[in-house]
Amino acid sequence: MTIYIDLVFLENVFMNCIIIYATAIILKKEIKILRILVGSIIGAVYACIYYISNMQIYSNIILKIILSMVIVYVSLKSRGVKEFFRELLIFYLTSFTFGGVTFALLYFIKPENIVYEQGSLIGVYPLKMILIGGLVGFFLIVISFRSIKNKISKKDLLCNICIIFEKGKVDMKAIIDTGNFLKEPISGKPVIIVEKDVLKNVIPMDVLENMENIINGEKIDDKFMSKIRLIPFSALGTENGLLLGIKPEDFYINYHEKIVENKNVIVGIYNKKLSKNNKYNALVGLDIIKI
Repeated sequence: MTIYIDLVFLENVFMNCIIIYATAIILKKEIKILRILVGSIIGAVYACIYYISNMQIYSNIILKIILSMVIVYVSLKSRGVKEFFRELLIFYLTSFTFGGVTFALLYFIKPENIVYEQGSLIGVYPLKMILIGGLVGFFLIVISFRSIKNKISKKDLLCNICIIFEKGKVDMKAIIDTGNFLKEPISGKPVIIVEKDVLKNVIPMDVLENMENIINGEKIDDKFMSKIRLIPFSALGTENGLLLGIKPEDFYINYHEKIVENKNVIVGIYNKKLSKNNKYNALVGLDIIKI
């Protein structure tokens, strides 16, 4: 069998780009095309070395795991160990789905093109098969994840939280946001997004009314200044935003009749409404509670 190394390279770059792109969409990560392309090229170069080299080390499972870790880190720029391994898991699931879809298409369309070479099952197929398999796999896994997420009703995700500050405490309804992986960059503490209006009785008004100025460097009372945190975030229409955060004294969450205390959180103040019908006033990430 003749293997054209340029085609191997192009096929792997293409598939790696689609897999990483789908992983980023599932995780709601900021998509950086250049980083995705660099990560894809790293994987493609490894694949080319694997095909042209007779050294057994390149087929070693440990080396392949290290390679996938490098690809994920370079492409998605993880902000913590937990986030990195979450990204790695989704990357593997996406890869397995894409590989299965491509070989399934090959099996049904041209089964005679499946051969066994150097201990690996290989499909001899044109670039259009890669394109079709990649696109089908992309839509399959993205739609599947969204379908699973939609089956979890918002009622099941609602919970009661209590945030305690020096001036008092505030109770509110929150929703568990499976896409909220926001962290305070220095300490790595998870961030709870809370509407500004519900914090008026527990946070000084000169803070709430001057959030933009404080983010831009305006000084406030030294005692309260030590509790201020600046949280970088990315969202649709805001690539490099900053959210004003406050370190509370304590935090409690009541989910399914189970009360969990977590002092290691940051309250991110949101200047708009989170819910149109006021069913909840805060967003809580999954890593804050143990479900």
